[in-house]
Amino acid sequence: MLNNVKVVLVGTSHSGNIGSAARAMKVMGLTNMVLVDPQCDVDGQAIALAAGAADIAQNAQVVSTLEEAVADCALVVGSSARSRTLEWPMLEPRECGEKCAQEGLTSNVAIVFGRERTGLTNEELQTCHYHVCIPANPEYSSLNLAMAVQTISYEIRVAHLEQEKAQHPEQAPAEYPRHKELEMFFEHLEKVMLDTQFIAEDQPGKVMNKMRRLFSRARPELQEINTLRGVLTAIEKKIGSR
Repeated sequence: MLNNVKVVLVGTSHSGNIGSAARAMKVMGLTNMVLVDPQCDVDGQAIALAAGAADIAQNAQVVSTLEEAVADCALVVGSSARSRTLEWPMLEPRECGEKCAQEGLTSNVAIVFGRERTGLTNEELQTCHYHVCIPANPEYSSLNLAMAVQTISYEIRVAHLEQEKAQHPEQAPAEYPRHKELEMFFEHLEKVMLDTQFIAEDQPGKVMNKMRRLFSRARPELQEINTLRGVLTAIEKKIGSR
């Protein structure tokens, strides 16, 4: 699914932003970058800021128009602040990730990011099916390009991982010991600690209270309790306890 997601950067003017966006993408498993009418080249600064994701920046598809970039996409989402002049279906980042992950199973999808200073034009925004707005701090909502790419890419990855989890259910839930079995373990533990003289016969309670607190906090599974009892039995055999 992740291979079907395009990250489209429109009119990028700083090469470092291309490299930083490539890094943000690769961290989240996205590899498909498209540059629309870039105002800079993928130069040394872009490679440096890509920090190991230079392959994404260097292999980016370069096109002249947004229409060309999204021609093969069934879903196009544009990153934008909420606009009072252009009412358009809006998505929260989490919704965007879920929708991209769902439709990306069967077709190409695109997330479109605009120019560093001016964002996307109204005409470009109308090319999109939805707009996504990152709910940043209203008192300081300045997100750079790579931050925006990272945020949306993360949401897509989270949704993708949820898909995989649904397709491959987790193992059967852990089986925990019943109260009776846990008490038998504590009795066994106390006996071995007495036999090894780790605790005194006249004052066993203080240490045992601490051990009970320890195992209650750890909450071992039944199989782990059985393993611990096996260890205790081995100790008893070693010291010749009856």
